[in-house]
Amino acid sequence: MHAQRHIERHQLPSYLKVFNRVTDKPMGYIGNVSLDGLMLISQLPLLVGARFDLRLKIPGVEGARCVDFSATCQWCREDVTPGYFDSGFALVAPPAEYVEMVDALRRYFSFRSLAAST
Repeated sequence: MHAQRHIERHQLPSYLKVFNRVTDKPMGYIGNVSLDGLMLISQLPLLVGARFDLRLKIPGVEGARCVDFSATCQWCREDVTPGYFDSGFALVAPPAEYVEMVDALRRYFSFRSLAAST
C-alpha cells in the first residue's frame, strides 16, 4: 500500500540550476524543494539509488554563492514536457546553507494574510 507523503514543498516559478559538484556541469533545474529533498528537472534520466554530489549557484548582488550538498536519487520519471525527466532526491545531511536557502525561498514565495499585517 502506497503511503502519501506530507512534506511541505515549495514550487519555484523560476528554476535554479543544479550542477554536478565534481565536474561543474549543469544537471538540470530545481522544480521544488523541501528541507529534506528536492525535485530536479533534467534532460536525461538519472540513476535511482545513486548518490550525487551537487551544487547550487545562488545568484546575488555580489555574484553567485555556491551551496554544496549530497543527495540520493529516490525516483525518476518522464516529465509532462517531452524530452525532460523529473527526479526526486533525498538530501544526505543537508548543510546549513541549504536550510537557509529553503527558508529564504519559503519567505519569498509565501503569501501573507492581510489581516496579519494590520
